[in-house]
Amino acid sequence: MGTTKRILFVCVENSNRSQMAEAFARIHGAGKVEAHSAGSRPSGRVNPKAVEAMREVGYDLTTHTSKGLDGFNGTAVEVAVTMGCGDECPLVLAGRRVDWQIPDPRDMTPDEFRGVRDLIEARVKELIASL
Repeated sequence: MGTTKRILFVCVENSNRSQMAEAFARIHGAGKVEAHSAGSRPSGRVNPKAVEAMREVGYDLTTHTSKGLDGFNGTAVEVAVTMGCGDECPLVLAGRRVDWQIPDPRDMTPDEFRGVRDLIEARVKELIASL
């Protein structure tokens, strides 16, 4: 259990990108990582478009909730990943910080949204392989 790495994915609203990243880390990092997500100004809901996009790949995102960073302030994580939204999360104690410049898919068409989902999956796989 000491080899499990804690990863925190952060986005402003915690409704799209960070939620999908958390889901992919749970899928591809099972037994290797403990994945979480949070937002600096959480929307309070997971975007239905994100739920649908993840359903298409067999993951039930309805089990997730949009949550704030407060629960992670002072909590040590191996890696804190921001999604290109400018959040720095200074109170999160991260061994490594990574910023992924991933566009916000909130207002994208379903096909564009899937493209962002697939980009996030590829980045998560690369991150897990680097741990």
